[in-house]
Amino acid sequence: MGQLGQHVVGGLLAGAAGTTALNTVTYLDMVVRGRGASSTPEQTVEQISERTGVGLPGDEDARSARTSGLGALTGIGAGLAAGAVYGAVRGLGWRPGLLGGTAVSGAVALLAGNVPMTALGVTDPRTWPVSSWVSDVVPHLAYGLVTAVTARAVERL
Repeated sequence: MGQLGQHVVGGLLAGAAGTTALNTVTYLDMVVRGRGASSTPEQTVEQISERTGVGLPGDEDARSARTSGLGALTGIGAGLAAGAVYGAVRGLGWRPGLLGGTAVSGAVALLAGNVPMTALGVTDPRTWPVSSWVSDVVPHLAYGLVTAVTARAVERL
């Protein structure tokens, strides 16, 4: 595997760590504020299913469980993909400081998660109240910080 490939793999590992941080901060927010989970990941899966004509098998309960699982997996996939992109650009020579790496990797993950939902008409961030923005931005900043720190650490191995 070449140097760029090693950075992509390191970015995947960093993205996995960042995704864990994002999920942890999200669940802590739910505990602290007593708020429910977002339904947008499941709505995104439903929109993709409708638009592609690929239905989920099973009775109503099985389809609901599959939709929930796929919604969570899309978030994990977005976090891994954002980490891989971050690793790739580091492999191409971009070496931001911790603050820059945190901001960029967090923003990439935020976009990877929100752009598909927005494009499918599931949500419109322009209409979100401040509390929704906080619930989205803070976990993505945690993702960015952990991804940036982990990417640096993996490169030292």
